Amino acid sequence: MDLGSYIDYTNLKTTVKMDEIKKMCEDAKKYHFASVCIQPYYVPLVHELLDGSTVNTCTVVGFPLGMNTKEVKAYEAIDAVNNGADEIDMVINMSAVKNGDFDYVKEEIEEIRDSIDGKVLKVIIETCYLTDDEIIKLTEICNETFVNFIKTSTGFGTEGAIVSDVRLINKYKNDILEIKAAGGIRTEEEIIDFIEAGATRIGTSHAVEIMDSCNHDHEEE
Repeated sequence: MDLGSYIDYTNLKTTVKMDEIKKMCEDAKKYHFASVCIQPYYVPLVHELLDGSTVNTCTVVGFPLGMNTKEVKAYEAIDAVNNGADEIDMVINMSAVKNGDFDYVKEEIEEIRDSIDGKVLKVIIETCYLTDDEIIKLTEICNETFVNFIKTSTGFGTEGAIVSDVRLINKYKNDILEIKAAGGIRTEEEIIDFIEAGATRIGTSHAVEIMDSCNHDHEEE
């Protein structure tokens, strides 16, 4: 299994420095990761550093709380694409979910989807705050809106990705929708567990350690 192709190599920390971002891009090209996922501020730099490679530039919208208006999120998404983003990971409005206002959630997703000119859209539902029924409902909305991915977590909530949540999403998603598991994933074994549960993309800030460990283990065999 080519684990690298599943990975969004991620650093969304407030204090991340330019040198760290440059090293991420070097490593992403070395290991053929799916993308480098960074805050919007670094999109132009990452787009430039990854130019000509197979690695996409990924960024976040409405991050990490999702509580901006949909108009603000749409502007964020447009700005990110204009700066070179290939993939957008947007956070839904959790209060709208808890209010039962799923029409708003759907409209928000559609507005951002329509604003990004066919780029990849991942919808972060922050599973740690959701009931199973809410996870199912949001999976159905992602089916209906034809987004590319439903994503478990920001990594800034009370808990990250859980295998049982990915299995639940996988049970109710359509054939088009893919699953991104993110938040707290640190080992090769965890990645494999999530892939077996149905995930086709993994977000982790530990990508290089995982790949180095994986390669070391295979060398010893």
